[in-house]
Amino acid sequence: MDLQESLTIVKKRIAAAAARSGRSASDITLVAVSKTVDIKTIRHAYELGVTDFGENRVQELNHKIEEIPQARWHLIGRLQTNKVKDVVGKTTLIHSLDRWNMAEELNKRGLQEEVVVPCLLQVNVAGEEQKAGIEPDEVESFLESLGQLEALKIEGLMTMAPIFDKGEKARPIFKELYQIKEKASKNRYNNVNLRFLSMGMSQDYEVAIEEGANIVRVGSAIFNP
Repeated sequence: MDLQESLTIVKKRIAAAAARSGRSASDITLVAVSKTVDIKTIRHAYELGVTDFGENRVQELNHKIEEIPQARWHLIGRLQTNKVKDVVGKTTLIHSLDRWNMAEELNKRGLQEEVVVPCLLQVNVAGEEQKAGIEPDEVESFLESLGQLEALKIEGLMTMAPIFDKGEKARPIFKELYQIKEKASKNRYNNVNLRFLSMGMSQDYEVAIEEGANIVRVGSAIFNP
């Protein structure tokens, strides 16, 4: 299967899942996870209509931004504080804000560069020890505190489900994050607009969309089907 075929299949499945949740394909942002994917293939994906790409590592992210600056680049991996200077002002969205000292570093750099830093707050809904993210019951107090960091703009929430043998098993996790977002959205926080829900990867993105995701991060289903 070539890249065009795999992309067509993924987009059809996104559209069908969106329809099942009362939305259209245009409501869903597909972030093609391009880690370990070569520039030539990424450029081909861009020519086929993919506009958003996600990278885990800052060094690889910056190399690819230089090569394809017209694309929208997302940092989806965990960020180290010493790498903040290499990310702020370059990414469309940082998906992995997962701790307070990171929020402070991003804010500090944003103020220095006079840019707003768009982020998603990562929530460890599944409670996995090896996964980053704040606890679900900390979300509202965290959002309240983030209001004092004026260079940060919290655009929504993100979670990662465990790798199950069937995507359906992730449904309760996605459902819970949606409920957390809905509850938090009833409050007003400074510098917070919970418009994005980033959840779902190659093995479970359809279930995630059915449960309210409007950003999905799909890699292997596109590049290694």
